[in-house]
Amino acid sequence: MKQDADTVIKFQKMNNNKFMKAALKEAQKAFDKNEVPVGCVIVKDNKIIARAHNLRESKKSVLAHAELIAIEKANKKLNSWILDECTIYVTLEPCPMCAGAILQSRCTNLVFGAFEPKFGACGSIVNLLQDTNFNHQVKITSGVLQEECSNILKKFFQILRQKR
Repeated sequence: MKQDADTVIKFQKMNNNKFMKAALKEAQKAFDKNEVPVGCVIVKDNKIIARAHNLRESKKSVLAHAELIAIEKANKKLNSWILDECTIYVTLEPCPMCAGAILQSRCTNLVFGAFEPKFGACGSIVNLLQDTNFNHQVKITSGVLQEECSNILKKFFQILRQKR
């Protein structure tokens, strides 16, 4: 039994890394567009059903966060506002707005890379996704490929500071 549990954990870790790498590719797209490099993918049945990256500067919209764009794409793909049995992978811990959208979408799992000490709403400042006052909670896995997720953000802001 222990060996089966270990195999499941290894498989999940491999999947988490695989899908976080896909989210990192989205973050790189944002970076290349001079957007804050946050990427997101949504997975159902072990397949990516939506991909997105930050587009706040391009769209001149506070709502153009990677998570919100990906959720909207997943809704269209599934023809449903409910994302039950979906896992959302995002390179940066979601803010309160995105955490609220994840909660409202009824996503089952959130996997994120880097922690967000200023706006993080999934454990850093507050944890909206596991508040038992809500009728739905989301399982959270944090720190997946944390160094890679953190490094792309650090590089982006270092370049931004040099331009000023």
